[in-house]
Amino acid sequence: MKKISIIIPAYNEEKNLPLVVSALANVWEQSNLNDKYDYNIIFIDDGSRDNTLKVLKDLASKNTHVKFIEFSRNFGKEFAVSAGLKYAQMGSGCDAVIIMDADLQHPPSFIPTMLNMWSEKQNTDGEVDMVIGVRTKNKGEGLVKKVGSVVFYKIMNLLSEATMVPRETDFRLLDKKVLVEFNKLTEHNRITRGLINWLGFRKEYIEFAADERINGVASYSPWKLLKLAIHSFVSHSLLPLRITGYAGVTICFFTLILGIGVIIEKHILRDPWGLSITGTAELAILNIFLIGVVLSALGLIALYIESVQAEVVDRPLFIVRDTNI
Repeated sequence: MKKISIIIPAYNEEKNLPLVVSALANVWEQSNLNDKYDYNIIFIDDGSRDNTLKVLKDLASKNTHVKFIEFSRNFGKEFAVSAGLKYAQMGSGCDAVIIMDADLQHPPSFIPTMLNMWSEKQNTDGEVDMVIGVRTKNKGEGLVKKVGSVVFYKIMNLLSEATMVPRETDFRLLDKKVLVEFNKLTEHNRITRGLINWLGFRKEYIEFAADERINGVASYSPWKLLKLAIHSFVSHSLLPLRITGYAGVTICFFTLILGIGVIIEKHILRDPWGLSITGTAELAILNIFLIGVVLSALGLIALYIESVQAEVVDRPLFIVRDTNI
């Protein structure tokens, strides 16, 4: 039997955890997956402030399929997923992993289809290394988040070496060969789906509609999503830095042409057009222009320096306080 590890990060999800475990058990039983696949569920408690850890330990004591990893504090979803992937490779020797959220917006009912898409082509020329869930709609999604998602994917595809399908999610199945390569990556500023796509491999896509969250609230605030998007742009491409350089050269070129034109019009031809440009106005325009260029460049460089600093310090991605794996 092939072994499947299901990776689920959890932050303040005490009410949803029993529902997830029950839903996965029902899927395995009703879809007759027990004949082909053994599975475990690796929950990562990302420094929850409610009773998430207590619920996890209680579930683990009653259900041998349930495993947990407890972080020493809140490190964030991307690092929680990374921890789950690392321990899945270390602890269970799995053949594939499935990443999903704890709020049941990633429907467990799609897992049999994902497994079939993966297993049916393992010994053919059309071998599939990962199956990626693409969200067609999300009940309860606000306009700002919807527009932000569209803009994010357009910019990422413009900047990044790896193409991302619009509205693709972390809900995905990864073959063990993808898992092994992902666990070699060391970036600290990371977006999991971007790194997985960067690895390459053969992909298939499956569309699903996300239901509204049953309990609790989403842990990703608009500010966190914006911060994650900015770090994603910086870590996946040098193009923004190059654009700043190109802009600086362009501005200098046109400023030089404009300066020469002003000198000829005012000082050589004696203002035939009657523009009456004063020296103070010339200096003010030039200074504002150059200060804007300098500040833009410094702000962008600061983002890159922040990323470099995080990599140089080389702190661990996460710290595990306790686990039953």
